[in-house]
Amino acid sequence: MVYEKREAACWSGGVIIPSYNSGPLLCQTVERVLSVWGPVIVVLDGSIDGSRGDLVELEEEWPSLHVVELPLNRGKGAAVLAGLEVARSLGVTHAAVFDSDGQHEVSDLPLFMEASVRHPDAMILGDPIFGPDAPTVRVIGRKLGNWFTNLETLWGGIGDSLFGFRVYPVEMSLRILSTIRQGRRFDFDTQLVVRLYWEGVAPLNIPTRVYYPAKGEGGVSHFRYTRDNVLLVAVHALLCLRVLFLMPRLLRFRRRPALRFP
Repeated sequence: MVYEKREAACWSGGVIIPSYNSGPLLCQTVERVLSVWGPVIVVLDGSIDGSRGDLVELEEEWPSLHVVELPLNRGKGAAVLAGLEVARSLGVTHAAVFDSDGQHEVSDLPLFMEASVRHPDAMILGDPIFGPDAPTVRVIGRKLGNWFTNLETLWGGIGDSLFGFRVYPVEMSLRILSTIRQGRRFDFDTQLVVRLYWEGVAPLNIPTRVYYPAKGEGGVSHFRYTRDNVLLVAVHALLCLRVLFLMPRLLRFRRRPALRFP
């Protein structure tokens, strides 16, 4: 199926796929995404698994595919930041971030984009529906992290602060990321979603299934439980302290009606 780019006034959507040594699942994911949407920006974050060569054929077939190579692995947040900068140069106003490892439902991508067209001032957040393949420790850790995110936004309606499938307003996201040094690794999703909320960007949550491919299917995770959980704890500590200074603003946001889709 050839993608159909839906546009509203002053709205243009694209997809950013950050990748670090994702293996054969990368090309599969990119091709499936290209079949429903474009442009697609793939950011190779210092990958040394031959990903660049695997994408050459796809680039020839799909002019809407743009591949960015970072010389060193800098982390997911840094990769998405590079993708956001390319998206802005292409005239993209709203970018969907989509994991490279086959976790997300490609068929839901047009739905997320349609929600962004209808609510261009919002951030469209995937609310994960886990199956039996989801690692228990990850699910429990996510619940704990989401509790702190709710505290940092005074329960402002963010369904999941860590899920990687979401649509961000490009200009506002770049503005926020330019003011902080954090948010360049696995703390990216939490940092950006909370700080967007603090700037008045309302969340719209859309349930979507998430699948964890087994190693035999090419599944790979670069999340390191000790290192990255320590990072997330430090991030939440800083964000919680900042909330004390933002209380009046957040209380005003609480009076906004919650967004629903459709």
